[in-house]
Amino acid sequence: MYTREEASQVKKNFWTSFGQYMKPVRGAEGQIINWLNYKTGIKHLYFRLDAEKRMASVSVEISHPDQAERKSLFEQLRALREMLEDHTREKWLWQDEVYDETGRTMSRIMISIENVNVFNAGDWPQIISFLKPRIIALDAFWSEAKDFINA
Repeated sequence: MYTREEASQVKKNFWTSFGQYMKPVRGAEGQIINWLNYKTGIKHLYFRLDAEKRMASVSVEISHPDQAERKSLFEQLRALREMLEDHTREKWLWQDEVYDETGRTMSRIMISIENVNVFNAGDWPQIISFLKPRIIALDAFWSEAKDFINA
């Protein structure tokens, strides 16, 4: 069992390693990307990478405080579902209303892998092998899709 500080340090080490691993990877348009803090260019629309005790995930989160705006963004993305799934070659989970850890409502599109543990360094290669191709595919999707989003 880790203390809160130790758990924080393990996660920091994982994300530092992942960031270094991804540093030479260019975006779909040839630009340098901070993969851990991906900029979509649209306020309240985020690409998230997560790794926890039991799973890892890649998601698109829409956290607009205005429900109508959030739903509009989600529906615009839903219209591009086939394009996203063509780029990623897999089905994603579409959640029009979920709650974050603080209780705020958001919409989320995600894919995850279970039975991996960021606190087990032996799982890091599997987690990285899951995250890397999906965030790269999400970037390729976004390079085409962003022009279709009215935000």
